[in-house]
Amino acid sequence: MSFETKEHAKQYWRENLRLMLTLLAIWFAVSYGAGILLVDALNEINLFGFKLGFWFAQQGAIYTFIVLIFVYVKKMNALDRKYNVHED
Repeated sequence: MSFETKEHAKQYWRENLRLMLTLLAIWFAVSYGAGILLVDALNEINLFGFKLGFWFAQQGAIYTFIVLIFVYVKKMNALDRKYNVHED
């Protein structure tokens, strides 16, 4: 991977870190927030016969993580192309 300038490298890693921190914050909010902190409030809602808080703790965090992986791949491919460091 070769950047055109050091400034491009700094910008690339800054955007990369911002993306990772954003996705990790979303995952944390879903897994910890919805699965632990808000579980009592969410358990008032049923989803396919299961309490929503239980569903988030058991399935929702996993599904969210998988979706975030695909989002990360798509965004990183776009970022690589933007800074011309993509692999062909």
